[in-house]
Amino acid sequence: MRTKSRALGTGLAVALLTAATVLAGAPASAQPAACNGYVGLTFDDGPSNGNTPNLLNALRQNGLRATMFNEGQYAASFPAQVRAEVSAGMWVGNHSYTHPHLTQESQAQVDSEISRTQQAIASAGGGTPRLFRPPYGETNGTVQAVESKYGLRQIIWDVDSQDWNGASVDAIVAANNRLTNGQIILMHEWPANTIAAIPRIAQTLASKNLCAGMISPQTGRAVAPS
Repeated sequence: MRTKSRALGTGLAVALLTAATVLAGAPASAQPAACNGYVGLTFDDGPSNGNTPNLLNALRQNGLRATMFNEGQYAASFPAQVRAEVSAGMWVGNHSYTHPHLTQESQAQVDSEISRTQQAIASAGGGTPRLFRPPYGETNGTVQAVESKYGLRQIIWDVDSQDWNGASVDAIVAANNRLTNGQIILMHEWPANTIAAIPRIAQTLASKNLCAGMISPQTGRAVAPS
């Protein structure tokens, strides 16, 4: 009887664990059996107390990792969220301090925007960024010279989700569906439709055997996480 009870108890525990995993939305369900390529999911303009936790929860629940291009002013204001990004397995990049049009700034101003963000992110526990995304994707020789000074790789994007322009959930998912191996998509942490699209993004990538990877500081392309 004792052996039978133990077996019944074990079976019940397994059943409960399985049910709990299903209810929690286990990320493995959205993952491909094998990664035939990697794409770079990127989210600009964080961190914040209002949006970052929701985005990180959605990404974690669906087994996705991403690069968070943080503004220095927000990293300084919300350091706990920078640490939360790292704890959730995300990578943190530099997106300038105040999001200006850098091509209209002097070299000293560009240097201040980039260097202060490097410091703010490092001070918040996000490490020293190796990737830089210029606001609006605007760049020139001055911006690139300052990037090089700080050992940063400039990252633009291959696909624009248009979430900043009011894109629907369907449109954001469709944009992600256009990604191919090595490519990078632009998204933002603040549109509600972007967070709502995360589960379907995970399913779309899995159906193509694509995995969410890191962005290589050497090549600027999405690669397998190291």
